[in-house]
Amino acid sequence: MKTVIIVIAAVLFLVILGIGIVGLKMTVIPKKHKKPPTDEKRIKRAAVRLKNNAYFMSFNPEDLEIVTPDRLKLKAWYVPAEKETKRFVICIHGYNCNGQDECAHLFPFYHNDLGYNYLLPDLRAHGRSEGGIIGFGALDSKDIKLWIDYLISRFGEDIEIMLHGISMGAATAMLVNNNSPQKQLKLIVEDCGFTSAFEEVEETTKGMFGGIRVKEVVEIVNVFCRIFAKYDLKKDANPLETMKNAANPVLFVHGEEDTFVPFPMCQRLYDACPVEKEIFTVPGATHAFSYYDARDEYNARITDFIEKHWNKDKVNK
Repeated sequence: MKTVIIVIAAVLFLVILGIGIVGLKMTVIPKKHKKPPTDEKRIKRAAVRLKNNAYFMSFNPEDLEIVTPDRLKLKAWYVPAEKETKRFVICIHGYNCNGQDECAHLFPFYHNDLGYNYLLPDLRAHGRSEGGIIGFGALDSKDIKLWIDYLISRFGEDIEIMLHGISMGAATAMLVNNNSPQKQLKLIVEDCGFTSAFEEVEETTKGMFGGIRVKEVVEIVNVFCRIFAKYDLKKDANPLETMKNAANPVLFVHGEEDTFVPFPMCQRLYDACPVEKEIFTVPGATHAFSYYDARDEYNARITDFIEKHWNKDKVNK
């Protein structure tokens, strides 16, 4: 009997260990090679991204670098506005992507049309930045605050900044806004951000572990995440829980057919937000496709949001 118990315990330990290692690798370890798109919609988007990237690089962006407290070199591209201004936008990409691919399409709107200085960082473990652990917003929000500090130290205390994040970048932007941001931060646009990293991992791992309940699987992964990644998927990467502390107005954007970051997450985040807020949802749009499916309305809603919540009662800088 004792032998049987030992064997069962050993098997359970190996199962838990296996789930933890595989789950950690699937969740927070960056993918070395991104699979090319196979469906028509994403193939078309990839072609558009190539054109956007080429246009962005034609402005000869400045190559910036900062070093984090854990000694990672983080990279960003910076393009100053054509006319001097104290307004800056930081566009933040999502999971397993990079600044150019995810956000270069926003450059003409913010830089050319609105006349803002444009900062495009690569998050840790993505693009040109160093790092072996994906931050899920928990680590990235601290890094974005470092970029804000960089802009303040270089361009002055009187600058004003807005964040525009997509997917994990949107969660990052919300976490910055929800955790005592610098006074220079004025506005947030979050496009298809998740409620918490824990819930998002639950959604993406459904059906991957046979009959084992997903929540228990993610609990195991979270233990490994706390040990090896040094953050908690529930506590440290939870825009919904911290939304009560939001400091600046937020525009919530989401595709109504998003199943990767399920559409209902947007409404929950919106409902929890205690500051000035607006919501813009796009019928038929899947994950991170709201801009591509409704570009003119997308830009118009952001412009209107800026007019209402950033330009009101002040001279446009």
